[in-house]
Amino acid sequence: MAKYLLLKHYRGAPAPVNNVPMDQWSQEEISAHIQFMSDFADKLTATGEFVDGQALAQEGTWVRYDGEGKPPVTD
Repeated sequence: MAKYLLLKHYRGAPAPVNNVPMDQWSQEEISAHIQFMSDFADKLTATGEFVDGQALAQEGTWVRYDGEGKPPVTD
């Protein structure tokens, strides 16, 4: 069974509570964020939900699904 990660940007969504770009974070904030993500991955691993942890490519393959009975479109 193929597995996909879908990321979607919604225009018009409410502004985030803490809208500071990561390049402006302190080293302590970056370390805390990385630790949170690591702990979260550990929880998903423990429940059998963790699949993979590869980085997304800046440019690459994408797949569009248009509904039941229609083939996916891959670029």
